[in-house]
Amino acid sequence: MSIDSDEAIFLVVVNDEEQYSIWLEDMELPAGWRPDGVRGTKQECLRHIDEVWIDMRPKSVRS
Repeated sequence: MSIDSDEAIFLVVVNDEEQYSIWLEDMELPAGWRPDGVRGTKQECLRHIDEVWIDMRPKSVRS
């Protein structure tokens, strides 16, 4: 399915540096990324990221 399809379902994914992204649900996740538990349309996932990813600096820089 195309990432531009209105029917595409995405996962919100996060890495060890607490950086967020979206990933098509039916594709294997790249190494170093794990789902954060949210899935939905592209817009729903991006809205969730806007709510939770307040400090965009990598975790190692924030510490």
